[in-house]
Amino acid sequence: MLQTKLIEACRNNDRKAQMQLYNKYCDAMYFIALRFLKNEHDAEEAMQESFIQAFLKLHQFTGEVTFGAWLKRIVINKSIDMLKAKKLDFIAINEQTLGKVEDDNNWEVEDEVTVEVIKKEIESLPEKYKYPMMLFLIEGYDHEEISEILGITSISSRTLVHRGKKKLQQKLKHLYHGTGS
Repeated sequence: MLQTKLIEACRNNDRKAQMQLYNKYCDAMYFIALRFLKNEHDAEEAMQESFIQAFLKLHQFTGEVTFGAWLKRIVINKSIDMLKAKKLDFIAINEQTLGKVEDDNNWEVEDEVTVEVIKKEIESLPEKYKYPMMLFLIEGYDHEEISEILGITSISSRTLVHRGKKKLQQKLKHLYHGTGS
């Protein structure tokens, strides 16, 4: 069944169509939730609740983005809500003290640094940098989208990603060159 027909059938509460859509996306959405929640049970719960929410709000899906991208956004928001509920507070940044953050688009790293190493090092960043970095580097969101997802300003997003990048570079430099300077 074509995806547009499948989504239309889901809008009409066709349980078979909903199961098909669920089966198509459940694994990918589970792994997205797991990247944030670090717990299989919580990731499963976030994924399940996200599908319920998606089916309830399917009338809001306009097709401007792919269904997968729309669902991914719901999963990430649900995962972050669960983190917030566990009291993992995002640190608010006082924008008056931020100054101007330069857009530094140089993300080059040594050739021997793998994507897995980078993901591992992002995981070890402080919470206030980890989630903006994950959303920016791994999930591919821009600063406007990150600000909406995390409930911060786009200036805060830029700052957190910029500072997170500096911390990540320090970690990688230390890891591969044995020095923090």
